[in-house]
Amino acid sequence: MLSSEVRSKEGFDYGAPRQPKVVQAITRPELDKISQSLAKHMKRIRNTHGQAKSSVSLRGLEKAPTGIGGLDEISGGGLPRGRTTIVCGGAGCGKTMLGLEFLVRGVEEFGEPGVLLAFEETPEEMTRNVASLGFDLKALSDKKKLFLDYLPVEPSEIHETGDYDLEGLFIRLQHAVDSVGAKRVVLDTLEALFSGFSNMAILRAEVRRLFRWLKDRGLTTVVTAERGDGTLTRHGLEEYVSDCVILLDHRIQEQISTRRLRIVKYRGTRHGADEYPFLIDDSGLSVLPVTSATLNHKISRERVSTGISDLDTMMQGKGYYRGSSILVSGTAGSGKTTLSCHFADATCRRGGRCLYIGFEESTDQVFRNAASVGIDLNRYVKKGLLFHRAWRPSQYGMEMHLLHIHKLIDTLKPESIVIDPVSNLIGSSTQRDVRSMLMRLIDFLKEKGITALLTTLTRGGNHLEATEEQISSLIDTWILLRDVEQSGERNRCLYILKSRGMAHSNQLREFVIRSEGISLLTPYIGSGRVFTGSARLAQEAKDSSEALLRKQTIERKRGELQAKRRELEARIENLRVEYAAEEKQMEMLIHQAQNVEHRLELDTQEMAGSRQAGLSGDRQNRKHVNGAQA
Repeated sequence: MLSSEVRSKEGFDYGAPRQPKVVQAITRPELDKISQSLAKHMKRIRNTHGQAKSSVSLRGLEKAPTGIGGLDEISGGGLPRGRTTIVCGGAGCGKTMLGLEFLVRGVEEFGEPGVLLAFEETPEEMTRNVASLGFDLKALSDKKKLFLDYLPVEPSEIHETGDYDLEGLFIRLQHAVDSVGAKRVVLDTLEALFSGFSNMAILRAEVRRLFRWLKDRGLTTVVTAERGDGTLTRHGLEEYVSDCVILLDHRIQEQISTRRLRIVKYRGTRHGADEYPFLIDDSGLSVLPVTSATLNHKISRERVSTGISDLDTMMQGKGYYRGSSILVSGTAGSGKTTLSCHFADATCRRGGRCLYIGFEESTDQVFRNAASVGIDLNRYVKKGLLFHRAWRPSQYGMEMHLLHIHKLIDTLKPESIVIDPVSNLIGSSTQRDVRSMLMRLIDFLKEKGITALLTTLTRGGNHLEATEEQISSLIDTWILLRDVEQSGERNRCLYILKSRGMAHSNQLREFVIRSEGISLLTPYIGSGRVFTGSARLAQEAKDSSEALLRKQTIERKRGELQAKRRELEARIENLRVEYAAEEKQMEMLIHQAQNVEHRLELDTQEMAGSRQAGLSGDRQNRKHVNGAQA
């Protein structure tokens, strides 16, 4: 109930008797005036509310980067700054290691001092445990960058009372934070602190108090906790009051150990919710994000040599695309490793770095075998261009293989990579796991722009154009090596099954491995078949003999034709001679006939002239007679 003073201030007087009020009529103009005034007042209220709303800027959750490879990526930038993160899991899964690396990276990479409060191990034990990873806790402590404290807790000494609190712990923590100006805190482990409690009400209240105390001081805290039976933590309380929960798991499958990490909870931000494999090695902890769901990696139009000029010719004379994935498949002894060595040699010859990973042969064995075909790989090792790493597939699980390759690539930064052969991974895991691992590896290499050549062993018969890993659809260029049996021989042949983005030869090319390396032979096709080896030589000899016979037949027919030509020419010449003689004789007869004709014309003219002379004489005689008579 409000006090009388408050009532007076609010303008209400509930104690005074009610008095009747006189209601006065309001005219129409007054009503319009009141309405306009009310409308202006409401408009001012809306404008003020809109300005206040627009002035508020939404800020995302601030994060503290851990510096742990891969963890910042899947968490979207790190752990929640100024809040508490629970790292839970079974024994030996890496909880303490994650917390320590979080502190060390914070000091060395982000300039944020830290406090480690351990309840089970002393600072000296912690220092020795992480020395092999290159973390010098004592040096950081001496520089006042890291405060190491050990607080042993004996469950037998804890008595549950309603007045129990953690004030002593808070004072100790505050002193440690003030000593180094800490921004980060690690408590290892929570169960040791509350191990003597059975009263869940007190336990829950104290856990909440602890987390609230840390949050109020803006400390980015990692609290390690043991995995419970059916719960993330032993008490099943911590995951509910913390802002972020990371679950670590160490599992054994078919005698192969694998560590996995999963962000179970992360308030106020998006994060990866899948299981991610992680590795603890001599450089710390590394988390491997799964492959991206989007295919947005950049491509290159630059071409790189295969190391075999004739094979380059089959690809427009230019070789593979830089950053593409190449699969070389074939039966045992078909030349897969030798072709891989040519590719590694070509990379190093142009000054690029190449990482060669072998699952079957040791480094010395690969180098010896390569030297037998004229490829000196050892010189590139001395120049720092070639890095050969060999291990058995059964040494790690699929995720560990992938993590190991990731770390090698991040460290060595190669231009190209050779993995020989990926088919050996099948023996240490399932086909599905191998395909998943290779898919993520290929995506990672494409994002990095690294040209990858993978070899795989295939079975004979009708299974040549299939791989056990079922990764052919992920590959850009697929080269098939096969043995062709003819005339009691097995000869090597090469065929480009596919090569995305380029025109390539569709010929089946025989190749030989000599002391100078791989040489592709000119394709020889006869009777609709491809011949190799001694069958090729026999077919070449047979074809040469048949060609010679055809040539002789043609030459004979050509001679017969020439003889016929000469015979016809002789006959034509005789006919010409006969024709000339007859022509001459005919010309003589024609000339004689013309002479006779001419003579007859002259005689005729002469006779005509003589007739004209006689006629005129008779006319004169008749004229003289007539005159005499007159």
